[in-house]
Amino acid sequence: MVVYEPNASHYELLSDIGKACDGAATVYLAQHTPSSTFVAVRKTDLESDKASFANLQHEFHLMRLLQHEHLLCCHCAFVVANELWEVMPLMDYGSAQDIVAANFPDGLGELSIAYILRDVLTALDYIHKMGFIHRSIKSSHILLSQNGRILMTGLSTAVNMVKDGQRLRAVHDFPTHAVKNLPWLAPEILEQNLLGYDTRSDIYSIGITACELANGCIPFSDMVSTKMLLEKINGTTPKLLDATTLGEEQLMSQADSGIDTGMVGNSASSSRHSSNPYTRVFSSQFHQFVDICLLRDPSERPSAAALLTHPFFKQVKKRTSELLTSVLQYLKPITQTEQLLKKVTRPDVRDTAQQLQEMDVTDNWVFD
Repeated sequence: MVVYEPNASHYELLSDIGKACDGAATVYLAQHTPSSTFVAVRKTDLESDKASFANLQHEFHLMRLLQHEHLLCCHCAFVVANELWEVMPLMDYGSAQDIVAANFPDGLGELSIAYILRDVLTALDYIHKMGFIHRSIKSSHILLSQNGRILMTGLSTAVNMVKDGQRLRAVHDFPTHAVKNLPWLAPEILEQNLLGYDTRSDIYSIGITACELANGCIPFSDMVSTKMLLEKINGTTPKLLDATTLGEEQLMSQADSGIDTGMVGNSASSSRHSSNPYTRVFSSQFHQFVDICLLRDPSERPSAAALLTHPFFKQVKKRTSELLTSVLQYLKPITQTEQLLKKVTRPDVRDTAQQLQEMDVTDNWVFD
């Protein structure tokens, strides 16, 4: 078993692969030199105005507290100068949002979504039983790896429902940075009324995420915030886009256009899935699954544990890794992207000396 030491010299930074914490943190593809394994290193500038030490502390605490096979963990963390380095497993396919945007603009296939959501709900059930509400479930917080693993992240906004040893029936805390998550947040959170909300608000986010994965677009994202709020409070719910939910006029105008719509369909309905969302048909179980997740009354939504027994998941007969490794095999993981495998240079006295020795003093210098 690989031991990841809190030592910066053990990690060779290869390339930056993304931003986090509103730009205060940069995520790097790195190699753990003692074991030659790839990892992800998140570097946060502790002196940045955008970096909130309280939020970092909260997220790190939860990543160490909540240990589950489908939750992103942190191998170790340490401070280098003014930066916090967090070493995490590398999910080399990135997020589900990345995969959909780059390869499946019309959405994933139903079977693939079933496998992904099964693992997400398994992690969510664990989080709820531990007394927390996630509050930031969306496709960008669902990470996939080359070996078919699915991990959920985004714990920085999670809230504890246990206070003074007692489990609360509801909480009233409004999520930090909620503006970024408005399309996924449940109506009861946005209302901010005396009734508060509980773990069922995460189930609403599961329904929005299911639509996001299936439709290739985020529900409500084309609305201004005030209109979105009114629509949600009035009970407007998104639908899966297929031949049963799109209007006839749309079907006629779009029937001849199409792009590959997803990874795979289930064995019973794969023949009904065509090359574009205007003629494909999702199963009735999938439609029902989304509908019950998006019910306006949170008390009518099932729990995460109950959702795992929904007929929608009867098509899931293998381990997730067995399906996704075969389905995603033609996609290129980040470790095989040549332009990213370039070592990130670090300021070093020896490097500077070498550059001075190689400098051509005949070059014109400019002192503007």
